[in-house]
Amino acid sequence: MSYPLRFLTWWNSQTLNTQFWTWRNGIKVGEDGNGNVFYKSKDSKRRWVIYNGEAEASRISPDWHGWLHHTWNEPPTEVAVPTRTWSQPHKPNMTGTTEAYVPAGSISRVAPVSRSDYDAWQPE
Repeated sequence: MSYPLRFLTWWNSQTLNTQFWTWRNGIKVGEDGNGNVFYKSKDSKRRWVIYNGEAEASRISPDWHGWLHHTWNEPPTEVAVPTRTWSQPHKPNMTGTTEAYVPAGSISRVAPVSRSDYDAWQPE
């Protein structure tokens, strides 16, 4: 990414200020499957993530989300979070994309069908 864009945008990875803060105060804890990198401060009070690409919070798996929000103290790289048999793999929020969930019977899912049992009202 070019340096002028890093000065002006925060939604594409990190800004120069965040990079400097991370370099000065951050300790790398680990990475997830999406390439997001997780850090903690030297006193372990602050935790943050540097996104790989667009900064979208739903791209973080539940394991890392729990660590970021101090639900548990150890990151998933040190202690594996137990998973249930019914758990499904994490997927980010797909709203607004072609992979978004569309319920059965939605007009977004079904192509318009010509109906013979209905006549639309027409003004005279």
